Amino acid sequence: MSPFAASLRREWRLLRSRPRDWAMVSWVPLLAMALMCWIFSAGQPQRLPIAVWNEDGASPLSRQLVRMLEATPGLQVRQAVLNRLEAADALQRMQVHGVVHIPPGFARDVQRGAGASVALLHNAQLATHSSLLQRDVRQVVGTLSAGVEMQALAKRGTPARALQLRVEPIRTQLVALFNVSTNYEQFLATTLVPALVHILAMTAGAWSVGRELRDRTLGQWLHGAGGAAAVLAALLGKLLAPLALLWASALACLLYLSQLRGWAVAGSLAWIALGLALLVAVSLAAGAALAGLTLSLRTAMSGAGLLSAPAFAFSGVGFPLLAMSGSARTWAEAMPYTHYARLQIEQWQMGAPPAQSLPVVAGLLLATLALLALATVGLLRGRSEERRGGKECRSRWAPYH
Repeated sequence: MSPFAASLRREWRLLRSRPRDWAMVSWVPLLAMALMCWIFSAGQPQRLPIAVWNEDGASPLSRQLVRMLEATPGLQVRQAVLNRLEAADALQRMQVHGVVHIPPGFARDVQRGAGASVALLHNAQLATHSSLLQRDVRQVVGTLSAGVEMQALAKRGTPARALQLRVEPIRTQLVALFNVSTNYEQFLATTLVPALVHILAMTAGAWSVGRELRDRTLGQWLHGAGGAAAVLAALLGKLLAPLALLWASALACLLYLSQLRGWAVAGSLAWIALGLALLVAVSLAAGAALAGLTLSLRTAMSGAGLLSAPAFAFSGVGFPLLAMSGSARTWAEAMPYTHYARLQIEQWQMGAPPAQSLPVVAGLLLATLALLALATVGLLRGRSEERRGGKECRSRWAPYH
């Protein structure tokens, strides 16, 4: 039996006989991805709670403003506060995400033409909530202000056709090209699922090779694998099962989002599937390389977590790459997930031609081959040290706790 087939058969038998190992590459990824999709299934945050601090009494204009706030789908007027202390307390207890303050004399100042302001007190630390509140409150106040201005102009006899031009002589036309509905399911769920499988795959690669070091079964695993080519074949056989399982889980989740949730792929779904397979492959190879080079399961697992966990933060999805510092951008460009995220956005949302994503596919493939070569070198060194039975080698292979 070839080293590849023998290693594949041995790894499959080990996975099925060890429930924890099997769970890590089978139902746990599926469960985690399902939870991820469930979290963002609402699409857009709705009915964000706010409070109203109305110091203008019962004036018709302030009551109209409150009614407009209540009618806005993104807002929910949860309570009324009477003073600054109550407003601050509601924000600090996170009972509301914002407080709309209507100052005293609001209606009077508007009627006199002196102008008035409406303040939004909001928790800017929660950036998503804050930006949505600002958008909705600004829209409500702008609509009310335009209505007041048009009513005043109409009383002066301004023709109806000229009213809108007088109120808004210059318009801003915003054209959303890709995520038109600004839906968080399409924006975050589709990118967080691959980020999650990237973490799981790198951890699985480090664990698959590292447990052979921990259990001192490296020689047993590589028995019959003479040279570097045979060791590489045995490594490929070991990584094939987790590669297939993790890729199938992630692909099933992306297919659910594209086919059942309605987020149609504008470009090539096959190109996304290929890129996803290469992301899983390069992640597994990176974990295996960490284990092979360090000859320590503990160090490899720590390194896998250190490298893969912040990958989403450096990908440019949540924070622009061009806005990062030079060192942070260099680190981001070295991460495989950054390049896969670019490929997925190009193919899923932008509908770019496959040739535009070809450099990403080629780069992920080359990185996978390089990491597999490093892992093979490390395994050859580890097998040699195991045969010599040196004290240094035995200390490195101390049991993992």
